[in-house]
Amino acid sequence: MHRNFFTFSVGLAMAVAAARGPASAGELKVGAAAANLTADDSMVIGGGIGPGKATGQEGELRATAIVIEDPHGEKVALVELDVLMVERDVLDDAARRIEKEAGVPFDNVLINATHTHHAPTTCTIHGYSREEAFTKHVGDKAVEAAVAANARLAPATMSFRLGEESSVGRNSRLLLANGMIYWTGATDDFVRPTGPFDPELPVWAFHRPDGALAALMFNHSTHTIGARTPGVRSPGFYGLTAQELEKELGGTALFFEGASGSTHNLELKADEMIVRMKAAVLDALARAEPRAVDRVKGIRKEITVKVRDFDEEKDDAAVVAYEAYKLKDHPQIAQFVVDVFRDMRKELAPRKGEERKTWVQAIRIGDTAVVGVPAEFFTVLGQDIKRRSPFRDTFVFELANDYIGYVPDRKGFELGGYQTWTGLHSYTAPGVGEQIVDEALGLLKTLHDEAPKP
Repeated sequence: MHRNFFTFSVGLAMAVAAARGPASAGELKVGAAAANLTADDSMVIGGGIGPGKATGQEGELRATAIVIEDPHGEKVALVELDVLMVERDVLDDAARRIEKEAGVPFDNVLINATHTHHAPTTCTIHGYSREEAFTKHVGDKAVEAAVAANARLAPATMSFRLGEESSVGRNSRLLLANGMIYWTGATDDFVRPTGPFDPELPVWAFHRPDGALAALMFNHSTHTIGARTPGVRSPGFYGLTAQELEKELGGTALFFEGASGSTHNLELKADEMIVRMKAAVLDALARAEPRAVDRVKGIRKEITVKVRDFDEEKDDAAVVAYEAYKLKDHPQIAQFVVDVFRDMRKELAPRKGEERKTWVQAIRIGDTAVVGVPAEFFTVLGQDIKRRSPFRDTFVFELANDYIGYVPDRKGFELGGYQTWTGLHSYTAPGVGEQIVDEALGLLKTLHDEAPKP
């Protein structure tokens, strides 16, 4: 503890020294702000197979934004929303309004859903439809937060550290003794994980010339499931971590969900997850070192994906078999799940082969880069982007700018499991994950190779 505090003090002193001096047009500027989302007990909670309900709330559901302006006047805006996921009809409109009201180019606006499973639903999925008024409200609050962050632009310096938290989450697509892939139910027949877990915890810190923390941003890759109090609305353990850090450190804290389509926490309670996440973020913050930010820049590409050509009998058999195995003592629940999936496939059947436009995005923040993908992205795909990126420090923000369901890698499709069963939660064809990886790498190369501004 003492060593971490000393390291943090030295790092902070270095950041303050680098930031001292009169403000000028050639300085890095940062602003951050949050806008609370208003929800009530009548709203359907997203995240389950059927429509959920909550009574009361812990913490705040928020839209939180950071705007970063480089010494040349280019701006990027990163916004995180404490909701499950949001489609582009809402997020395109929000990004255009941010462009108009805050002067941040559309390509430079990234809006990410934190994927909390404890907020009113902002998408139509499984056995329920999105809360339309609330979803519009979320888009409005994204704009409000970004505009407020832009109004707070002031000189700052950036420090960065790639930390680690390896215990809050694991690969949850576990091979079972009978050859199935785990989703829900008893956990006594696990054999082995079928994919990786990504423990990387990047932390960006922005300090004012007087040393005050203006903003703290972190990214991690586990499903955001877990509230302190059962049955209430909540930003989930990641959001509560951010809000507690904010109260303790000052400034504005933002969490961005990583590539977590194949990872969950299966053991820990929310209280313990929050303790561990806070400790890991604080450790990274204490070790963070100043990074020059000579430029920021975003780039988007619209890509085309297709609704898969699925086999109704094969898909139905997979769901029926899993439910019969894991929920054999709860036949009514098992039948409910089977019926929900049948209804979703019935809705998708006439749309086989239908084309859908979506976004892939990359944003440069100095010598770090983030990639926005519009899906519950399998971790192995996110790691592939990281390994092949021309930027040493590259991180994936999933559920960004749109929502197209789970996107597994080809091996994941071969293994099967809930994330591959056809439904409104998973409808793209095998190969889309690899397509998104390749598109993201192309955008990263463009940003990396772009000549520096004079």
